Amino acid sequence: MRLFKWTCAWLMALCLTSAAYAQSATGSRLDQILARGTLRVGLTGDYRPFSALDKTTGTYTGLDVDMANALASALGVKLEIVATKWGDLINDVNGDRFDVGMGGISVNLNRQKLALFSLPLMRTGKTPIARCTDRGKYQTLATIDRPNVKVIANPGGTNEAFDRANLSKAQIVIFPDNTKIFEEIIAKRADVMITDAVEARLQQKLHKELCAIHPDQPFDFGELAYLLPRDSVWKAYVDQFVHLAQASGAYPRLTAKWLE
Repeated sequence: MRLFKWTCAWLMALCLTSAAYAQSATGSRLDQILARGTLRVGLTGDYRPFSALDKTTGTYTGLDVDMANALASALGVKLEIVATKWGDLINDVNGDRFDVGMGGISVNLNRQKLALFSLPLMRTGKTPIARCTDRGKYQTLATIDRPNVKVIANPGGTNEAFDRANLSKAQIVIFPDNTKIFEEIIAKRADVMITDAVEARLQQKLHKELCAIHPDQPFDFGELAYLLPRDSVWKAYVDQFVHLAQASGAYPRLTAKWLE
C-alpha cells in the first residue's frame, strides 16, 4: 500500500513538473501576447451593453470593448477584435483564435470543464423580459412554462441552455440574430425572453414596449467573467487586471456609462 501511494505521488509530481516545464519551454500566453505585440479579444458583437457591432462600419462599441482597450493598453500592445459566436466560444478559445473572450460571458461549470474564467466582473441571473402589457403573466417559471407561450432565445448560449433545462411545455423559439431578438417580442412573434438581468434592464430602457420582470430577484445566481485558455500565468495577469479595474473604480464607472 505504501509503495502504491508513493508511486501515485511520484507520478503526480512528475506530471506537474512536466506541465510546468512544457509551459516554460513554449512560454505562457502572456509571453506570446507580448512577443506578438497584439491582444486578440473574442467578441460576439450582439450583446448590449457589453459589445455591439455596427455592421456598416465594422466598429465595435460597448463596456467590454472599452475594457479590451484598457487591457491592451496595460499590456502595451495593439488590440485585435476577433468575431465569434456564443456556440463557438469554447472551440475558439481552445483553437487559439483569441486570447480572451469578453462580452458578457456567463460562468458555468460546462464551460469551466474546458477553459478557465477570470475573476467575476458582475453578478447577474436569468430573468424574464416581456411586453409591458403582459408582464403580469410571466412572473414565475410555472406561468412561463405553458404550451401556448413562445419563449425566444439566441442560439448556443446560456439563455438557450437555461430554457431547455427549465422549460418542458413552452415553445422554445431559437432566433439567430441577437441584435433584433427583442423586436420579435414587440412584434408579438414571441412572448417572453429569459436573459441576464443586466440585459433585461438595458433593453427596457431601449424599448418602451418592454419591461424587465423582477430583475432584482432573478430565477438563478449568475456571474459574468472573461473566458480564458488553460494558462495559469495569463489567468493571473487578467485576474489582477480585473481586480484593479474593480478596486480603482474604473469598471464601475464604465458600467454606469454603458447602462445609463
